[in-house]
Amino acid sequence: MALVTVSIGSNIERETHLTACLDALAKRFDGLRLSRVYESEPVGFEDGRNFYNLVAAFDSDWSVGELQAWCKRLEFANGRRADSPKFSPRTLDVDLLTVGELTGEHDGVALPRAEIRHHAFVLKPLAELLPDVRHPEDGRRYAEMWAAFEADDQALWPADFPWHGKSLPLDA
Repeated sequence: MALVTVSIGSNIERETHLTACLDALAKRFDGLRLSRVYESEPVGFEDGRNFYNLVAAFDSDWSVGELQAWCKRLEFANGRRADSPKFSPRTLDVDLLTVGELTGEHDGVALPRAEIRHHAFVLKPLAELLPDVRHPEDGRRYAEMWAAFEADDQALWPADFPWHGKSLPLDA
């Protein structure tokens, strides 16, 4: 079993799609842990609709390819279109961040995901959820990486997001 982390985001019908995503993760994977939800402005495009973002961690013995395919099916089931531009509004975005200690390309997926180092909406919830876990390449703990992160132009703030009547973060 490997500890898997995924970044989850939505800026179209955010509550509906995040709830559907979290329900699917809880049904499929053991040991689901969730960060709090953060609201942030879009990065790379201007749309006027802010994102909700969080990080989930869970245990899995699936291959990287199986995990990636499952995440893509979940996105498509929630209205994501395969032909959507990279920087555009989205119903649901589920990105593999890490799979255990894997580094490099596996099944066409580069691990760990580069966005960990570049986007506050990924690193902050990851550091909150797994502060003492070390980045597979960098070697620093996520809490250390967040403490050193220059987030001046990447504003994000906690959002109240109840999931089944409970506030996040929670251990499901």
